[in-house]
Amino acid sequence: MSEPTEVLAAAPPPPPPGDPETAPPARRSVAARATLAGTLVSLLLIAAIVLGSRLLRDFDSALLPYAVATVFLAFGVAYRYTVWVSAPGARRLFKKGFGSFFSVENFKQAPTALPKMIATYLGFQKFLGARSRARWAAHQLIFWGCLLAAAITFPLTWGWFTFTSDSGAGPGYEMRIWGFKIIGFDSLNVVGWLMFHGLDIAAVLVIPGACYFLWRRMKDRGAITGQRFAYDLLPLICLIVIAVTGLLLTFSSIFLHGGGYEFLAILHMVSVVFTLIYIPFGKFFHIVQRPAAVGMQLFKYTARQDDEIFACKRCGEPVDTAPYVENLRGTMKDLNLGFDAWAEYCPRCKRVLRGNAYLTHVKKGFK
Repeated sequence: MSEPTEVLAAAPPPPPPGDPETAPPARRSVAARATLAGTLVSLLLIAAIVLGSRLLRDFDSALLPYAVATVFLAFGVAYRYTVWVSAPGARRLFKKGFGSFFSVENFKQAPTALPKMIATYLGFQKFLGARSRARWAAHQLIFWGCLLAAAITFPLTWGWFTFTSDSGAGPGYEMRIWGFKIIGFDSLNVVGWLMFHGLDIAAVLVIPGACYFLWRRMKDRGAITGQRFAYDLLPLICLIVIAVTGLLLTFSSIFLHGGGYEFLAILHMVSVVFTLIYIPFGKFFHIVQRPAAVGMQLFKYTARQDDEIFACKRCGEPVDTAPYVENLRGTMKDLNLGFDAWAEYCPRCKRVLRGNAYLTHVKKGFK
């Protein structure tokens, strides 16, 4: 069976042999925009560090390598994100996702949908539980551990909040944000222990989660066949090294009277700085991409409320929402794939049509 006529009509004509290529200039323009975006975001972060630390009065110079790494992280995230949204498919996802995310009409139509999706899709990631409960639990440990560590480390690194002692040696301390006192606490009680051991708690959460995924990638055949060391294994190793060295710093200060502390501090710093710089160019970049996917889920949800379900053109079974199918067709047209009409068929009919095409054309003349 040949392709639908809409596919052939949608396919663009091939360019004449003598036309100059347009891809290199396009790539250069994307790179220029991405570089500009990265530079602007980095400068904004530097300004925020200077102003938030009260003109560097609250900035700890010992944390300078971490602060510099976050500036590189900001540049890398902005650069990679700009390149990502420049692709036709991602650009449509970005527009539709964030358009639905900030849509007043969607909020009026389903006021509880957005908070629910943020909680279930971003926070508790229920979609992972359908694949494996163990993977979901491990992912939750890594997610909440990293979130806790980031919430503590970044403001401390930037000098946005500080801990000051009432007497110079404790046990009374004050937590200040941008110079304003937020809370006073005793370092010897439960609140004080939680304040000063938040990063240790984050490390305890991250280690079992990262170890599980590392073990799975060493044992699972499906994971082994498609994994890459720098993309799949290195981020997990970095998380484990950061968490273990962080716990060893606490162990050294409490039980070894500071023995080996300087070496562990340097090792911990190097691992953190490397990981922060690596995030935009590795697997963890999906953390930055996820909010756009939440918007797309909201886009599909609100379309379902209007009963806009598109039926398969061959069997009549529901495929997805009509706006989603139309968005998919538009993306395939933007990519010049030449078979956007296939978006109107359900997965089973796509397989049947491909099989018929194979039997009709590839196997023609063979017994």
